[in-house]
Amino acid sequence: MSKFQLLIQQQMNEVIFHPFLCRVLVSLFLFWAITKLFYKPAANKKLPPSPWKLPILENLHQLGSLPHRNLQSLAKKHGPLMLLHIGTVPTLVVSSADAAREIMKTHDLNFADRPQSSVSRRLLYDFKDVSVAPYGEYWRQLKSICVLQLLSNKRVQSFHSIRVEETALLVNKIRNSTSSVNLSEMFAQITNDVVCRSVFGQKYIDGQNGKKFLSLLAEFLELLGNFTLGDFIPGLSWISRVNGFDARVDKVSKEMDEFLEGVIRERMETPGEDKNGANFVDILLNIYQSNSTGISIHRDSIKAIILDVYAAGIETTSTVLEWAMTELLRHPSAMKKLQTEVREIVKDKQDITENDLKKMHYLKAVIKENLRFHTPIPLLVPRVARKDVKIMGYDISAGTMVITNAWAIGRDPVSWDEPEKFRPDRFLNSSKDFKGQDFDFIPFGAGRRGCPGIAFAMATKEFVLANLVQKFDWKLPDEGKELDMKERPGVTARIDVPLLAAATQYRS
Repeated sequence: MSKFQLLIQQQMNEVIFHPFLCRVLVSLFLFWAITKLFYKPAANKKLPPSPWKLPILENLHQLGSLPHRNLQSLAKKHGPLMLLHIGTVPTLVVSSADAAREIMKTHDLNFADRPQSSVSRRLLYDFKDVSVAPYGEYWRQLKSICVLQLLSNKRVQSFHSIRVEETALLVNKIRNSTSSVNLSEMFAQITNDVVCRSVFGQKYIDGQNGKKFLSLLAEFLELLGNFTLGDFIPGLSWISRVNGFDARVDKVSKEMDEFLEGVIRERMETPGEDKNGANFVDILLNIYQSNSTGISIHRDSIKAIILDVYAAGIETTSTVLEWAMTELLRHPSAMKKLQTEVREIVKDKQDITENDLKKMHYLKAVIKENLRFHTPIPLLVPRVARKDVKIMGYDISAGTMVITNAWAIGRDPVSWDEPEKFRPDRFLNSSKDFKGQDFDFIPFGAGRRGCPGIAFAMATKEFVLANLVQKFDWKLPDEGKELDMKERPGVTARIDVPLLAAATQYRS
């Protein structure tokens, strides 16, 4: 059962086992029944196909613990453009490249808004971050800061020394290990350290403060991926107050704000000559204090952007690395081909350079195939229709939430040959890319709301994976046993069982 389902079940139990709340639920049911009896949709509207629904919850129960897989199954029956009702929220589910092109290109401007989650509102400073901020001038300014100041190719290259140092620590840890290593744990650690150093200028791993911060970040990430029942059934919004969920969100929000305020004060009090502008906090503070870019941002904007970068950078990068090594261990021929390429390019050099990475075409193909086959965020961040529009002949009303199933699109047999097989070679001698022009391959989204941090994420994935296959030969601890490929429920599609592998240092 997913975290979301457990949360909904907990909130529904608050209703079922409380007499007063039970009476309220009966009233809501009567309201729903009367609404259904007297409200009829416009007869001249052509709506997308829909699966069957339950009273009040509508299609909420059909999402399941792995919604990307359940929605794919529903789309096979009802089509690539499917209308669900999650509580009172009409929801358009997109499951094909053609449908995604309509949403993210043809009608991109109309679908440039985000739904307003009560959890995101409190954790991200009333939507002051770039990921979920409402479309408008403020969002355009934030996107400009991210693209030009924080996540440009030049800025990403400036963090190369961080990637080198943290990867060296990872390699040494593996080299000194006397038994199988937990790659899942190691990938989580290195991505956390790279992102922390890039964002804050330091790691938070030592002492009580470091442990407290890491625990707080873990809880923040867990909460950020949640919705409340009230987001979908407004009449039940008070349930999250009764069961303590709102109090938990407010507690994490307050503690995170206190931490970020401390970071900002510390950097503002640091003498100018001791600042090198080499981390996101310093860059954002420079914009905040000097208005050097002609863009005005708030103090809360700095905190929200920091949290955005952290949340986006940690989970997705470690997830891709985890699945990449999993598939390479399951496909020894692909592992051998990648090792041969990397080792022939690096030769006797001790370190892999950026120029080396540019020549590693099979490495890029392996990562692309993993992004297709194991899309790290299977359901892209939802969008909202700003006005009524026709999509593929269907009438879509303003306010409709749009969920794009990027995982299903990456496995669509209409677009891909043998989509259920791991075949990195499909990307060799192919111009297909994930930068938003090929709508059958959109792990980072596309259009105005596409992810601005692709270069930042890819730099870490490529460098870490290249080093691991260059410096070690790998095998499973129990070579006769199949790997458990089950996914863990959550916003990111992580492997459920930690990946363990045995490494032997390669000697040319």
